[in-house]
Amino acid sequence: MNIEAAANETFRYNTTLLNASSKAAIYELKAELPAGWMITYRVDGSQVTSLNMDAGKTQDITLEISATENADPKKYKIPVKAVSPNDTLLLNLEAVVKGSYSLELTTPSGRLSEEVTSGSQKDVHLVVKNSGTLPLNDLELSSQLPTNWESSFDPSKIENLQPGKTMDITVRLKVPDKTIAGDYAATFSVKNNNDNADAAFRMVVKTSVLSGWIGILVILLAVGIVYYLIRKYGRR
Repeated sequence: MNIEAAANETFRYNTTLLNASSKAAIYELKAELPAGWMITYRVDGSQVTSLNMDAGKTQDITLEISATENADPKKYKIPVKAVSPNDTLLLNLEAVVKGSYSLELTTPSGRLSEEVTSGSQKDVHLVVKNSGTLPLNDLELSSQLPTNWESSFDPSKIENLQPGKTMDITVRLKVPDKTIAGDYAATFSVKNNNDNADAAFRMVVKTSVLSGWIGILVILLAVGIVYYLIRKYGRR
């Protein structure tokens, strides 16, 4: 049984165990794996390490094998055994590691914070890198933003990104009017069926200079009105 997959994907085999003897037996499940690899045996979705089998009974078992992320691309032989006191059943599996999928999302400078102005637009520059050894196709970009914030991506989708290559992305971020000054969290993501990556940003919102002057003028006007009312009615 031969399955080909990336190093960071699960090798999944569907097998059947048969107790062909005339007596019930407990079978312990064992496997010889490369260093660092892991295997899980599942029966009806539940994880098991052994099975109590009646005579003549069959049982479907799903084997899930996980390779190490740095496994060399090649074919690996994996003997799997079901061992009872009176018998040893052997199944030879093959796992072909074809490479690895890996995505990175960052900025040209590596800095993950930006200053934005309330009621304005801001271009945020991202870099998507294929840090694996296999091509990545149909990469989609998305964002998680504070309420009423908006974003658009250029390009909005990456059709193909070869191993070791990067793609520059521009995010046009729109901050709503009257956004209160302070720190906000924004997360940008890139993903496809094989892998995903996130970049969590700290957005520092500042009010515009015009808004600041308007606020000062409102305060001065309020003080002036109070002063006028005191001068006019305070003598009575």
